[in-house]
Amino acid sequence: MGTRLLSEYLIKKHHPQLRYVRVHTSGRNQATLYAWNEDLQLPDSDVDTLKRFVSGYLPPHVCYQIKAYSMVQADGVPRECELPDTIVQTAMKRDLDQYGIVAFINTMLGSGGMTFSRYDFNTGTLHFNVHTTNTLTGIEKELIRWYLSEIIPLGSRCEVQYG
Repeated sequence: MGTRLLSEYLIKKHHPQLRYVRVHTSGRNQATLYAWNEDLQLPDSDVDTLKRFVSGYLPPHVCYQIKAYSMVQADGVPRECELPDTIVQTAMKRDLDQYGIVAFINTMLGSGGMTFSRYDFNTGTLHFNVHTTNTLTGIEKELIRWYLSEIIPLGSRCEVQYG
C-alpha cells in the first residue's frame, strides 16, 4: 500500500531536482502528481522521468496524471497542514493495511473504537464505523476523517459512520 506521504517521500528521494512535490487522490484509483523544480517549472524531461518512476515505484493500481505545481490551487487540492508525527510515521509504513489503519486510529480513541466495514470497489471508498461511549464533537470527527485520509491508500477515499 502507498499513502500520499510515502509517495511524496519516494518521489523527492529519487528526484532531488524537484523542489515542490504534491500527490493528491483525484478519483477512484487515480492520483495527480504536482511538481516543480528550483526554477518553478516542470520541464518535459522531468515529466517523462516521473512517468517512468510512477510506473515502477508507486502503487500499480493507481493511474497517475502529472501536472505543474501551479495547478494545485486551480484543481482544488487541499492545503498541506502540519500533521502529528504519529500520523506521518504510520503513513510511511509500506505494509499498512486496513487492520493497521484501524489499530492506529483505535489508539487515539479513548472511549470506543473504530472498525473496518467494507471497501466499495466501484467508488474506491473505504468504509469505517466509529463507536464511542462519549459523543464526538464536529472537530473530533473532522480530525478522524483527516487523519484517516492521510493513512489510507493513494487513489482511495474514506467514509466514516458514527454510532
